[in-house]
Amino acid sequence: MTSVINSAIPFFLLPVLTRYLSPVDYGIVSMFGMLVSFIAPFTGLSVHGAIARMYYEKDTVDIKEYITNSIYILISSTLLVAVIFFMFSSAIANVSSVPIQVLWMVIVVSFAQFITKIVLTLWQVQVKSIQYGVYQISQTALNMLLSIVLVVFVDLTWSGRVYAQVVSLMIFVLISFFILIKNNWLKFSYNKTYIKHALGFGVPLIPHALGGVLMTMTDRIFITNMVGIETTGVYTVGYQIGMIINLLATSFNQAYVPWLYSKLKENIMATKKRVVKFTYLYFIIILLMSVVLSLIAPSFLSFFVGREFGNSSIYVTWIALGYAFNGMYFMIGSYIFYAEKTSYLAWVTFTAAVLNIGLNYVLISKYGAIGAAMATTLIYFIKFILTWILSSKAYKMPWNILKDLKK
Repeated sequence: MTSVINSAIPFFLLPVLTRYLSPVDYGIVSMFGMLVSFIAPFTGLSVHGAIARMYYEKDTVDIKEYITNSIYILISSTLLVAVIFFMFSSAIANVSSVPIQVLWMVIVVSFAQFITKIVLTLWQVQVKSIQYGVYQISQTALNMLLSIVLVVFVDLTWSGRVYAQVVSLMIFVLISFFILIKNNWLKFSYNKTYIKHALGFGVPLIPHALGGVLMTMTDRIFITNMVGIETTGVYTVGYQIGMIINLLATSFNQAYVPWLYSKLKENIMATKKRVVKFTYLYFIIILLMSVVLSLIAPSFLSFFVGREFGNSSIYVTWIALGYAFNGMYFMIGSYIFYAEKTSYLAWVTFTAAVLNIGLNYVLISKYGAIGAAMATTLIYFIKFILTWILSSKAYKMPWNILKDLKK
């Protein structure tokens, strides 16, 4: 619920931003976000997932020392990424249409997001939903408040939205370190074994994380370069509406995973069968929700967003359906994380990302920007099916419940 409220804040900011930002401005803001997502797997090397997993082994692992050594990995990897990123800054600016003078902010935002993820991860695994929600909502609310001030009142257009992200995140980095220190979650000592383990968990996830990012940014890169940055802005608004399904799926998954892990640790067949039945029910519900959203989107967007973005509703149906399949993937992928077979996910996601590049080029060439939305649906469906196959190999679950019904 707190995640839904958190995501609703920027959602209700859409009527403001789409009236004070042009489609071109909105396109630049979207591409800035895509760049942050692209380098995020390399800043920190996805080791925050290792923190979540090792929390359940805290009886045998010094979790405070593990967290601290994960932060050492974050600092080292961020410095390396910064050097490489700026070596190719001109090319990145040309492809993304993000002005070169703000590219350094991409590194800052990515670093800051990782620190805040550590705090949120610790509260998640401890099932401290109130602290989690207050922190998350406060961070987003500050981001949105600064955005309104800088975009509407200071008239900084797209740059105001970018500056708001940087300032709000840096404030919460300071708050995050205060929380970690106050709760005695840090132990400043170097541990080669923990670093090796965290890298062993996180590095195989880089192709997985990078593949996921490529799937969400490939469409906008192709639209920006094949159709135009203005169309990217309109497409992004429709994409955000379709992503309501992803918001619901992600929010549910954050609460579901700790519960699922606790049940899997029991290793009781009757419990596993109940989990499988619930999973199938979830599949039906999330598909129905995507259909409902696509039906109400045209009339809703006609008054909700600015006149220049009214055509964004044509993208909602495909994006919503695609993220329904992605929500189904979340339910299946959790077993692979539990089994610590993260390399499985890496290859599935990276393979899907490569296919996505080809699909986007072909479908955008033939149908225009709507082809990118079609590619999203097809790729997330393929990713879901492949993950289900590998999940069955990584961790055995009684998926064939029809066999029990026949008995």
